[in-house]
Amino acid sequence: MKWLKLILKVIVVVFALVGLFFTGTYLAMQMKLTNDGGHVDGNDRYFHEIKDKYNQSFKTDTSKFQMKNFEALQRILILNKYCPKNAEMILKVYQIGNNDVSVLRMLDAADMYMQGNAEYSAELNQFKAKQTGPQPAYINGSVFDWMNISEWSDFKIAVVKDKILIDSVALLTGVEPRLIVSVLVGEQIRLFNSKREAYKKWIGPLKILSVESKFSLGVTGIKEFTARRIEYYIKDSTSIFYLGKPYEHLLDFSSDSTDSERFKRLTSFKSHYYSYMYAALFIKQMKVQWEKAGFPITDRPEILATLFNVGYEQSIPKSNPRVGGSSITIYEKIHSFGSIAYEFYYSGELYDEFPYKSKKFDWDVE
Repeated sequence: MKWLKLILKVIVVVFALVGLFFTGTYLAMQMKLTNDGGHVDGNDRYFHEIKDKYNQSFKTDTSKFQMKNFEALQRILILNKYCPKNAEMILKVYQIGNNDVSVLRMLDAADMYMQGNAEYSAELNQFKAKQTGPQPAYINGSVFDWMNISEWSDFKIAVVKDKILIDSVALLTGVEPRLIVSVLVGEQIRLFNSKREAYKKWIGPLKILSVESKFSLGVTGIKEFTARRIEYYIKDSTSIFYLGKPYEHLLDFSSDSTDSERFKRLTSFKSHYYSYMYAALFIKQMKVQWEKAGFPITDRPEILATLFNVGYEQSIPKSNPRVGGSSITIYEKIHSFGSIAYEFYYSGELYDEFPYKSKKFDWDVE
């Protein structure tokens, strides 16, 4: 019986304690004694400020967005000095090209945690200070104004159609395809004029290259007397323009009517192969002549194009060659043949079809 009474007392005490616990908890909740006071994040103001930083108006403002795109790349470079791992991850997103706002937000997040790095903050603030001054006018298009005309868009479509021919000629002559196109540009851009009747009827609508058949011939504008000299020099081993035996038969004729055949091969509308072949051989002859004289111009597309335009007589090797050639008027602005070729060559336009090779001559097939 004593054990039974003891068990009952224990049970009563346990229930009493449980009741006391729940009663105490209830009272504590009513008095808000159990509430966690928490804390306000030290960067709360920062989060508030950037909440609407990249809103819809920002995304639709092209000039602002382009400037921010440039800013993003600069900030990635700064971050890379101090935290390359994060910079690398942000750069990957930047390179994708369709997450520009995400890139800017990633940079903002990194900046927040880099506030304690005095050197980083100083360099970033110095960069941002430069951005607050007067901003340069945004150029909606290419820096080379003549590449912003509609005729240039037509030309790009037209020349890509000849990519196989240009690459074939480059393979046989060892002249970089982009270099061949650079002299083609100089010749074609002056003919791609929307005011010309030929452009209105055929060139513009059909997106084709202009084939000349009077004073100059073909799409690259080779003059007949120049074509004759190109043919002669590739076979004359004593000439300063001689390229070597592998080139001697690249322009062989299939008949005795050489004048007629030359005209037909250069003015063909169906295939511009020989226009590119004559142009490539001429460029290479200029390169060889100047190289033999001790004045290499291998890396001077503007000089090679100028010489292509002015011809053999004016190709006099010297230490200070001048860029020039024919004056080309594009929408009332005058350009030189050599400068047009140079601007195209280094513009990056048509890079996918005609990339830069490691060498402009005797390049390796990749």
